Amino acid sequence: MKAIVYSLTGASSVLSFVDREVRAPGQGEVRVRIAVSGVNPTDWKARGDGDITFPEIVPNQDGAGVVDAVGEGVTDLEVGDRVWLYLAAHGRPTGTAQEFAVLPADRVVRLPEGIGFDVAASLGVPAMTAHRALTVHEHGPSRLAPGVLEGRMVLVQGGAGAVGHAAIQLAVWAGATIIATVSSDPKAELARAAGAHHVLRYPDEALADRIRKIAPSGVDHIVEVSPSQNAALDVEVIANHGSIAYYANNNGYEFTAPIVASFAKNVRWQGLLLYTVGPEALHAAAEDITAALRVDALPVGESAGLPLTWFPLQHAAAAHDAVENGTTGKILIRVNDETL
Repeated sequence: MKAIVYSLTGASSVLSFVDREVRAPGQGEVRVRIAVSGVNPTDWKARGDGDITFPEIVPNQDGAGVVDAVGEGVTDLEVGDRVWLYLAAHGRPTGTAQEFAVLPADRVVRLPEGIGFDVAASLGVPAMTAHRALTVHEHGPSRLAPGVLEGRMVLVQGGAGAVGHAAIQLAVWAGATIIATVSSDPKAELARAAGAHHVLRYPDEALADRIRKIAPSGVDHIVEVSPSQNAALDVEVIANHGSIAYYANNNGYEFTAPIVASFAKNVRWQGLLLYTVGPEALHAAAEDITAALRVDALPVGESAGLPLTWFPLQHAAAAHDAVENGTTGKILIRVNDETL
């Protein structure tokens, strides 16, 4: 089979396009014929300066395809099932940038009928991160479903990114009112296409006033991509007992926040990282995301607010570079045309 591998960290030039043997699934594992591999910032960062704990690594955490074989003890999946994958390479050397991937069965989720592999490969890290960000509020909910965020105001900082896009869509599905911030007019159109009810541009010295005008009592949830830049504004516009869930370090590695204003509002600052969040949260996210898929609540493509940029498997290095360089939307690798 064809695969992308690396044995040393560094620039995308460390990636090689090679032939490898197809492995049989072991106990509790399934083998998936990969149709599409999704690329996230975590993929190029791990390749760029992560720890090498295996002689050879196949990159990329997310993907989609068809179950090709099942190992002993697997009862929930069958050969022929169309599936989406998450954390394929976490703690393991074999991600989705290959024609066949063997994964633990609990990281393989059956796709509802009619959902394309482009949608499926765009879930994983972005959608599960967004799910977690929307479910850490002191007063719940701990799960997402239609109506559970009814009456809640959600602020999505960076609404045109992959996580921001998924947060908007999941929050809309759950009944919230969404304010999204973006850095340009084209990105504003993407946030609106994703379903944001209010879209505001930054930088803007009056941004806090504009948010408070929309949400006089404050926003209940903030999905934050850049706490080092936005912490003071977040505290200014957050509601009492609100949650600020931050998942990235855009524009810096440290942040400071107003202490008195934070504790006076009982603000919950919640960091989140899928790799350490634990299986309970991951399984809950997988179940809720799949429920949203059943009603087509997570479409992708420019008309849905998430432009797709495609690369063939042999050009995986260019796909990694596109993510590292900040290409708007989702970067996908077409692995197997026959499966699409």
